[in-house]
Amino acid sequence: MLMSAVGITFLIIGIVLLVIILFGILPPFIIANKVFNAQLVRNDKNKWLRECSAPDNVEQMAMYNIGLEWAAGFKDKIEEVEIENDGLHLVGEYFNFGSDKCVIILQGRTESLWYSYYYAKPYSDMGYNILVVDSRAHGLSEGKYNTVGLKEYKDIQAWAKLIHTKYNINKFVLHGICIGSATALYAITSTDKDYFKAIITDGMYTTFYETFKTHMIYEKRPVHPFIEFVRLIMKIKTGVDMKSYGPEKALLKLDKPILFLYSKEDKFSLPHKSEYLYNITPGEKQIVWFDHGAHSHIRINNLEKYDKAVKDFCNEHLN
Repeated sequence: MLMSAVGITFLIIGIVLLVIILFGILPPFIIANKVFNAQLVRNDKNKWLRECSAPDNVEQMAMYNIGLEWAAGFKDKIEEVEIENDGLHLVGEYFNFGSDKCVIILQGRTESLWYSYYYAKPYSDMGYNILVVDSRAHGLSEGKYNTVGLKEYKDIQAWAKLIHTKYNINKFVLHGICIGSATALYAITSTDKDYFKAIITDGMYTTFYETFKTHMIYEKRPVHPFIEFVRLIMKIKTGVDMKSYGPEKALLKLDKPILFLYSKEDKFSLPHKSEYLYNITPGEKQIVWFDHGAHSHIRINNLEKYDKAVKDFCNEHLN
């Protein structure tokens, strides 16, 4: 029996759709899945441990070494701490200087608590206790996925509860770098705990989707449709959406003082986006601009100004 004209039409449409799927959708989806696994999944027990994630970057390696040297000077102050949260065993270090104040320093993606050491000195100068933690899926903590702060923030709330309960600390400031700043913001805006007093952010972005896209553009990689596939894969596997919620929305709920630290040379948290975040933020806020420094590398290029900004802000809002 000869195929009808309608049947032939549907066959042609089916073939076209199959070709589109096989050659137009499937290859970029496979590439996007590889990108997701490389950037946001701890698929190897030796991935994202405590060593420097960018040993070829001169500034970053210097930051690590300076941080390790700082920590070595306070070995007698370090207490190993741990919590269980969201089914994960998480580890950290508490530098106990006998203060009634504590800073929780939150590093960015792919880094461990060793990275956070670098940002501790202005706080030890002020006598603050210091908590540094291995984020889930990093360092010695358990976990498979980096969810760009959208689940990690609950870990930070659990860490603060531990330190508050065990050490009777009633004044916390959160200091976040890159994704750490987003994590800190989500933690402080989604709790009624009064012991969260203030937040300091270094290189905060609008959403992870936007900063991820900016990275791809900067590295001259194709953006679409890859970024949408990465977003979809992340949502399916982790339950979080990198685009629908971010600091841009969280800032609107902030009712605690915030210090924004930004570099005019940042290629990922772009200056005009940074000004936008500052402008939409209600309440007490301050922004400090630095002329030099790559993303997350502000302090090493502006040591005195950076530390002074941190100390001045803390002295105003935590005393």
